[in-house]
Amino acid sequence: MQEFSDRWEVDRYLSASGYLGETTRPFFVALPKDRSTVSNDEFRRQISQVDSEVLGHLHDGIKGGYDEEKFKPYIGFCSLREYLESELQKRYKEAAPATLALLEQRCSEVNIELERLDSKIQATSDVSHLRKSAMMHAASISNQVGVLIDGAADPAPEQWGKTTEEERSESGIGSWPGVTVDIKPANAILRLYGGAAFERVMHEFRCAAYSIECPPVSREKVANILLAHAGRGGGRGVAEAAAEIARTAARSWLAPLLDTACDRLAFVLGNLFDIAIERNRSRESEYGRKTGDMEGYVGFHAALRHAYNSIIKDLAKQCKQLVRHHLDSVTSPYSQVFYENDFHGSFGSSANSYFRHNQASAGSIWFELSDCGQVSHDERMRDQENIPPENNARQKTPGKGTEARDVHRESQMTVPETPSPDQPCDGVKVDVGPRKRIARIGNRNPEQLMKVHNGGSLLFGNGDCGSRSAYTEICSLAAQHFARIREVLVERSVTSTLNSGFLTP
Repeated sequence: MQEFSDRWEVDRYLSASGYLGETTRPFFVALPKDRSTVSNDEFRRQISQVDSEVLGHLHDGIKGGYDEEKFKPYIGFCSLREYLESELQKRYKEAAPATLALLEQRCSEVNIELERLDSKIQATSDVSHLRKSAMMHAASISNQVGVLIDGAADPAPEQWGKTTEEERSESGIGSWPGVTVDIKPANAILRLYGGAAFERVMHEFRCAAYSIECPPVSREKVANILLAHAGRGGGRGVAEAAAEIARTAARSWLAPLLDTACDRLAFVLGNLFDIAIERNRSRESEYGRKTGDMEGYVGFHAALRHAYNSIIKDLAKQCKQLVRHHLDSVTSPYSQVFYENDFHGSFGSSANSYFRHNQASAGSIWFELSDCGQVSHDERMRDQENIPPENNARQKTPGKGTEARDVHRESQMTVPETPSPDQPCDGVKVDVGPRKRIARIGNRNPEQLMKVHNGGSLLFGNGDCGSRSAYTEICSLAAQHFARIREVLVERSVTSTLNSGFLTP
């Protein structure tokens, strides 16, 4: 300031014209030159002294002085507080119209909300209106559950879906009982819900069922069953004993699988309630309408959830009873006649030959959609270890049809008979009577005669005869019976029962 001597120079400097905007006003302060450490009171006194010196210089040291009315409020710390208060007041005045408009809008929204709440409170006394709203809301949730079962991708499966491992852990069920291998169904790593997750559990159940083979049976158990059937007469002792062993194994090993399948499916359907609520909420916000406004009725929503869970539990209980009934039916001795022809058609084949096609067809409808990349043939076979390979077209002799061969096989079918000390291990039928018996004994060596007279081990064999013993034959037949029972149960009974029991009760 001491460099200026004329008024026009001071006025031009204080107005800051030329380098600040028209709406911007500068404020000028001067600080003491003393930079030593002083107390607060001393610093205030020095500032006040500097302000007095600056104002005195502008008033007395400048020719003509300066425009005090215009610039004095913007000079010195003594005027800073008044300057800030005036600026704040000016900003408030400028923002007042917009602020009032926002306040009016907010008041209007609050009034609308209050009116809605008032009408809602009044509606609580109207039982018929409340019942109508509750029914509309429950129907909307039910429709959303149906849409999710039929197949939907909203809300996002990445957020609401679950992998197979998550379903096992969160349901608390764990692995399949009696299954030692790790069951990995197709798309196990994808997050699915609704109908897709339901079908994945069904496919996982098939894999688990087909991974269980007929368990080994001790010779004592086989002997107890076989000798009991042999003592009743008839020539079907081996087949009946094998069938009884297979039925017992099926009841003890497949029943836990059926219960687990029902529990897993019930867990999948139970998860749909929260997903249906989210889907219903998003639909209402999207279309701007509400089907039965039940917001705020905490007790109603809790009761609705409890009712839904109770329905799922009842369905699971009914399905368990139905599939157990199917298991009892297919393991009944009287039901063997319905699939006995199919069983004898595969009597000469391996223990697993006649159910491979059904198992492969059951697994072929499931497509692997997870991003696993290209895998080698060995890896594919290892991943599908629970599914036997498809039985491709049988080799045919040129000029011979399948129908003729099937008839020929059925006409020449041989049913094994209950072995006895008079019957060799190879299963050749022995004519009854002393003449035939002596003729057979005459052709035997002394070691074989000793086996006959000493009781031997011709019933179960001891490894000396070239063909299979009765024990081995019964175990093989039991495995075939078990596989056939499993196939009939899984493919013909359980799958359709679970679908109809849970999805269309």
